[in-house]
Amino acid sequence: MYLSDKQVAQRFAVTRPTIWRWARAADFPKPVSLSPGCTRWRLADVEAWEAARAQVTA
Repeated sequence: MYLSDKQVAQRFAVTRPTIWRWARAADFPKPVSLSPGCTRWRLADVEAWEAARAQVTA
């Protein structure tokens, strides 16, 4: 399953530009280009990032 930048932003209660900043800068999962103009994040990658982040903060 794939998520759009809007869906990822909603998941973390941040703006779409924040998601793109995270993707460029940090250990946040990189998006996948499905076709020209269609970029998505793999749900499994986002969930793995969430789990790793939860372990660091726990």
